[in-house]
Amino acid sequence: MSGPRRAGRPFYEFFAGGGMARLGLGEGWTCALANEWDAAKAQAYRARFGAAPELRVGDVADLAPADLPGRATLAWASFPCQDLSLAGARRGLAGARSGTFFSFWRLIEGAAVQGRAPAVIALENVVGALTSHDGRDFEALVALLSGQGYRVGALVIDAVRFLPQSRPRLFVIAVRDRGAIEGLTAAAPDPLWTTPALARAEEALPDALRRRWVWWRLPAPPPRNTDLAAILEPDPAVSAWHRPEQTARLIDLMGPASRARLDAMQAAGARRAATLYRRTRPDGHGGKIQRAELRCDGIAGCLRTPAGGSSRQTVVIVEGERVRSRLLTGGEAARLMGVPDDYPIPKSATAAQHLFGDGVAVPVVRWLAQHLLEPLADAAPLPVAAE
Repeated sequence: MSGPRRAGRPFYEFFAGGGMARLGLGEGWTCALANEWDAAKAQAYRARFGAAPELRVGDVADLAPADLPGRATLAWASFPCQDLSLAGARRGLAGARSGTFFSFWRLIEGAAVQGRAPAVIALENVVGALTSHDGRDFEALVALLSGQGYRVGALVIDAVRFLPQSRPRLFVIAVRDRGAIEGLTAAAPDPLWTTPALARAEEALPDALRRRWVWWRLPAPPPRNTDLAAILEPDPAVSAWHRPEQTARLIDLMGPASRARLDAMQAAGARRAATLYRRTRPDGHGGKIQRAELRCDGIAGCLRTPAGGSSRQTVVIVEGERVRSRLLTGGEAARLMGVPDDYPIPKSATAAQHLFGDGVAVPVVRWLAQHLLEPLADAAPLPVAAE
C-alpha cells in the first residue's frame, strides 16, 4: 500500500482521450501535462476537468521535450493500437496511428537527456501488442524501455474483474530505480494477471532483456458485484427501441449457438438482459456471412469505437417469448467504463461510443495506481535535473 508521502505526484497523460486514466489515478496525482489530438475528445476532457490549461490539443509529434513541464513522477500513455508495429528499425509503421508511439518516446528520451526522465512509465494497449509481428514489436518496446534504464514488467488486466464488460488490456509498467521494486515483484508470473500469450512473449525476449524483466505483484480485487442489468437505463428512459421487424432480423442472423442461448432465455421466463454484436464470419463454403452473436452471461462485450453500424453494441431484453432490442446508450457505455456519475456524457451516442470505446477502464487504473504505481512512485527518487 502507498503512503501519503507524495500527495501531489506529478504526471503526464499522453493520448489522453476523455481523461479516464486521470480519473483512475485520482486525487493523489497532479496532471502537469495532457495531450490529445482529437478535438471532440479534448472537448470532453475540458467538460470534465474545466479549462484544463495543462491540456495540449494537437499531434504529439508537434511537442518538444521543452514542452514537458517540470519532472513527472509518471508518464501514462494509452497509445493507439491501429496499425500497431514496433518491430525492426521502426519499419512497418506506415500506419500513422500506432506509429505515434515513437513521437511520445522521443519526448521521454529528450527528458532523459535533461535529467527529467519520469520515474515510472505506464503503457496501455490491446493484448494483440504481445503477438504483433510475431512478438518482435513487443520485444522492441521492452528494448526501448530497458535502453533508458527502466526495469520492465507487464500485466494483462480484464476490466471484467471490476465492471460487467469483457475488456482485456495489456499494461506495461516500467520503473527506473531498482530499489523501488522491492516488495512489489514476484519470483514467477501470477496466473491472475499473466495470460499464456504474455508468458510466451517474456520467454521469447533475448536474455539481456529478460534480465531487465520483472513480474509485478498485484493483489486480486474483491468480487465484482454488478452485472449488465445493473448498468442499463430503465426501459421508459430509452426511446430508440428497434422496431419488431428489426429485432426479428437480428434473430434471423443468429447462428445455432446464439439461437440456443436465446431459446434458453425465453424458456426461463424471467426478464433477462444480454448484448449482441454483428460480426462477419466464414460461412463454411469459402465465403463470408454476417452473424448476430448473443452474449447472455450478464457481461457486455468489449466496447469498440463505431467504425460502422455493426460495431455498436446491441442490448437485447428477453421477457418470456417477448424479445426487444436497441443500441447501447452513451450513459451505459460510460458506466461500463466505470466513469463517475458526474462525467459529462456527449449528447451524440456515436460520439460517446467513440470516446468511451477508445478509453481505459477507470477502476482498472485505480487498482493499478493504488497497489503498484503509487508504491513505485513513492519509493523511486525523483530524477535530478541536469545542470
